[in-house]
Amino acid sequence: MAEGDLPRTLVLVRHGETDWNLTGRAQGHADIPLNATGRAQAAAVAPVLAGFGPVRLWTSDLARARQTAEAIASATGLTLECDARLREYDVGERSGLTLAEAAAKFPREFATSGQVPGEETTEQVRDRVVPALRDCLDGLRPGETGVAVLHGACLRVGLMGLIGWPWEHAQALTGIENGAYCVLTHHPAYDRVRLTSYNEKAVGSRHGPDFVSDGPVG
Repeated sequence: MAEGDLPRTLVLVRHGETDWNLTGRAQGHADIPLNATGRAQAAAVAPVLAGFGPVRLWTSDLARARQTAEAIASATGLTLECDARLREYDVGERSGLTLAEAAAKFPREFATSGQVPGEETTEQVRDRVVPALRDCLDGLRPGETGVAVLHGACLRVGLMGLIGWPWEHAQALTGIENGAYCVLTHHPAYDRVRLTSYNEKAVGSRHGPDFVSDGPVG
């Protein structure tokens, strides 16, 4: 196979767990660090991702993503490339609140599925995350692999934008777990990004399907 015919691979990783993840508090742009479980998740997934042979490593600039990426950098020898466009949704005045607390504080917004003050819309998140991930993919040569570390909700928005799924189908895709990753490939023969594996974990019993073979992986 000629070099120009080789696929490019982009692995998207959700950061490890934080205390706010554990207690169900909206994080958004709050700079919350990993907890002990999150650090263990990052340490476990790092050698798995190193096995992909990545040549570049991008990350959201928020602490929980950056700390996850630092573990991957240690395993791969790569330099972190921080990109604020990979940040999670800005949740505005929901930051630090549980769902129940937010519903009590903003009953009208929750009753109408509206935005609380300062909260980003899905369209706004898509308009910054998808171009960032396209830049990551475009930064790879044929046959190369890159890794991007970001956040659960914006990862789903970016993934769906890259593969061209309409947002109306978002609920058909389960949220990715802390410390898990998914694999996207772009093959010149298809001229589109394809989802090849989803919600893979280095530890734990739950693994996503391999969408190429329809069999379990990991």
